[in-house]
Amino acid sequence: MTDTNTNVLVLCTGNSARSVLAECLINDLGCGKWTAYSAGSHPTGKVNPLSIEVLTEKGHKVEGLRSKSWDEFAQPNAPKMDLVITVCDNAAGEVCPIWPGHPSKLHIGFPDPAAAEGTREERLAEFRNVYSMIEAKIRKLIEVGPARAGEV
Repeated sequence: MTDTNTNVLVLCTGNSARSVLAECLINDLGCGKWTAYSAGSHPTGKVNPLSIEVLTEKGHKVEGLRSKSWDEFAQPNAPKMDLVITVCDNAAGEVCPIWPGHPSKLHIGFPDPAAAEGTREERLAEFRNVYSMIEAKIRKLIEVGPARAGEV
């Protein structure tokens, strides 16, 4: 891991909610010392609109966010990752590609807000709740640093 910049890949199965929320949080809270990317083992092909809504509410930039396959980050020309974080139990249990540079791995599971049922407002409330959970863990991760990521 480098002293100047830590590259993080956040994984989830669909890459439409949790991993995207974490990507934006790491990029913003990392103050240029952390660079995050997100991907999925079976990407949905689009970011959940409620993810976009919550990120916009919280002041994050959402331009360019997309649901993509983790295969993009296993290519020789992909950014070298220092840390790979899985944020859903399904992705944590899957056989991942071999990541260039052999990054450290960390699993921090969160409930899937995309699975929430109810009215639009109830589902949006679940996205906000999960965002808050992810934010707390990301703040802790950045505070302790990549070398102590397992303490998060």
